[in-house]
Amino acid sequence: MKYLPIDRELFIKNRKNFAAQMEPNSLAIFNSNDIYPISADSTMPFQQSRDIFYLSGVDQEESILVIFPDCPKEQHRELLFLKETNEHIAVWEGEKLTKEKAFETSGIKTVYWLKDMEKVLFELMTQSDTVYINTNEHYRANVETETREARFVKWLKDRYPAHRVAKSNPILQRLRSVKDPIEIALMQKACDITEKGFRRILDFVKPGVWEYEIEAELMHEFLRNRSKGFAYTPIIASGNNANVLHYIENNQQCKDGDLILFDTAAEYANYSSDLSRTIPVSGKFTKRQKEVYNAVLRVKDEATKLLVPGALWAEYHVEVGKLMTSELLGLGLLDKADVQNENPDWPAYKKYFMHGTSHHIGLDTHDYGILTEPMQPNMVFTVEPGIYIPDEGFGIRLEDDVVVQPSGEPFNLMANIPIQAEEIEDLMNQ
Repeated sequence: MKYLPIDRELFIKNRKNFAAQMEPNSLAIFNSNDIYPISADSTMPFQQSRDIFYLSGVDQEESILVIFPDCPKEQHRELLFLKETNEHIAVWEGEKLTKEKAFETSGIKTVYWLKDMEKVLFELMTQSDTVYINTNEHYRANVETETREARFVKWLKDRYPAHRVAKSNPILQRLRSVKDPIEIALMQKACDITEKGFRRILDFVKPGVWEYEIEAELMHEFLRNRSKGFAYTPIIASGNNANVLHYIENNQQCKDGDLILFDTAAEYANYSSDLSRTIPVSGKFTKRQKEVYNAVLRVKDEATKLLVPGALWAEYHVEVGKLMTSELLGLGLLDKADVQNENPDWPAYKKYFMHGTSHHIGLDTHDYGILTEPMQPNMVFTVEPGIYIPDEGFGIRLEDDVVVQPSGEPFNLMANIPIQAEEIEDLMNQ
């Protein structure tokens, strides 16, 4: 891994919190992700399943975690099964976790090689009544590929049909949405790396550069600061490309007079940051561009203040819609008749701001969190309003990542990343 070791107390606490919500005499099982093939002998870079990482810190393929708080054998209350390592594997694939290293990483004392899994699991299942299976129930999930976890669940249900089945996901949705201080520090690191990348491109951008050249500059800065790279597919959208919300081609030349909308951010230790900024290719906003820019910034600043304990996600978005409607009226993009005659299910402001303002962020860019439940301290949200005007050839989005506080305004993990229009102009023209 490129990232520095994480304090294993995080994973010990996470398992303890999960176990506290399990039913009596039950066990829970979590699998690593597959390494996915491309063609021939090529594979995609490995990305660990966030749930097993959250509970163990194990960041390699072919790993299984079992949590069994009521097991009669104390040494079997937490177990890891790992791909067996040896000198041959070390030469061809690099270092894998040894049993000793797995303990250092996770705090789990009992570690078996994967070849012993079925035998040990049989013993555990004879001692338990309920098994927690891990399914992806995120509200954005749309999984077409059968995962390693899904294959394992089918095998488990077939092998042990008499066991009661429970779901891990509701527990994890709630636990993962509230961040531990160690997690917030890791997310701050991701945001700090993102800041370095953004400051680098402020010095790099000028008329005539290509979007992919900017992408390369960001990747360079991220990698040299221990990140694997982008936390999500980067959006570097100049001119009218910014009006395509998920524009990812990044293959156009940046022209004098245009704006560039960035939705690009680094990961660190599997934790995401999520940044949006919009800058002028020439280093100077036009009067109209700055008017729209400052309108988006005002919405972002006011929306941030609404992210407080007890707030409900749906009601929050209604209030942000009111803020945006006021700004669009001031910009002349809407008039009073548009608002009076609007469809409540698709308000008038949606013509220029058609996406949501905030989502949970953490191990996933769109992280776990139950949106129908009130916000809590130490939840981390993005705040990302935008105004998109195809007829004027530009779109503007601004986004920061903020931590809900017990009282007062959220803490902005991206407070040091330039956002004021004048500061961006000054930095680009130094």
